[in-house]
Amino acid sequence: MFPEYRDLITQLKTSDPHFGRLFDQHNALDQKILNIESRIDAVTREQVEVLKKEKLQLKDQLYAILRKASTPS
Repeated sequence: MFPEYRDLITQLKTSDPHFGRLFDQHNALDQKILNIESRIDAVTREQVEVLKKEKLQLKDQLYAILRKASTPS
């Protein structure tokens, strides 16, 4: 996710607790969705859609933080 911001992500995960929480939540949702799609976890199609939307919202928030942090003041 966002390979162009790899160094900034590493920096923000340690210096910005909010970013770190969002990043961890995104990764946890990503893993849960992968488990569901691999048939490890059983849920309804609607539940998967809710998880994917939540993951996308987290990704949007992370991207906004990354863009703000990478823009010179």
